[in-house]
Amino acid sequence: MAKTAAPEPLEPLIQVVRGERIILDVDLARIYGVPTKRLNEQVKRNTERFPTDFAFRLTTDEAVKLRRSRSRFAALERADNRSQIATGSQKHRDPRFLPSAFTEHGAIMAANVLNSSQATQMSVFVVRAFAKMRAVLSDNRQLAKKLAELEKELKGRLDLHETAIVEVLQRVMNILDPPLQPEPKRRQIGFHATDDHKTE
Repeated sequence: MAKTAAPEPLEPLIQVVRGERIILDVDLARIYGVPTKRLNEQVKRNTERFPTDFAFRLTTDEAVKLRRSRSRFAALERADNRSQIATGSQKHRDPRFLPSAFTEHGAIMAANVLNSSQATQMSVFVVRAFAKMRAVLSDNRQLAKKLAELEKELKGRLDLHETAIVEVLQRVMNILDPPLQPEPKRRQIGFHATDDHKTE
């Protein structure tokens, strides 16, 4: 079997929603070479194959946030003169219908229910893109953990040094400008009678 090359980088199409890495129905349909409507019809016809951890409908807020992040990404893409696959035109989508999101397993299942040769070939690249994103996120988590540990260690050292510096400065200030000591009481010279020895 000849190895098919992915026409466009797929990693930029993968987003994180609800803590899951997902790809939108419009992008998955384009990759698999079918209309978005057909992809969603197949999902509806095979609901038992798409539990909520495979595919789910985005909320309005999630759709708006994704649209904004994709718009920023698309502007960067245009500025760099790169591929436009990540821009996923949503202007022809009926605004009453929110996009569907597919997890890695949902994308594989979608290729199975579509039963097209392009979907089967491209599903390999989709899985590879998800795996690459998983590795990148794992590396980022490890880096964030190491940075947090380093920050904690540095803060501890800084606190220790700050305390030592304050003590040294206090000693220097005491030497340069010693605090005023109250004058000790002087004993008076001569005989003085105390209250309990007074005679009436």
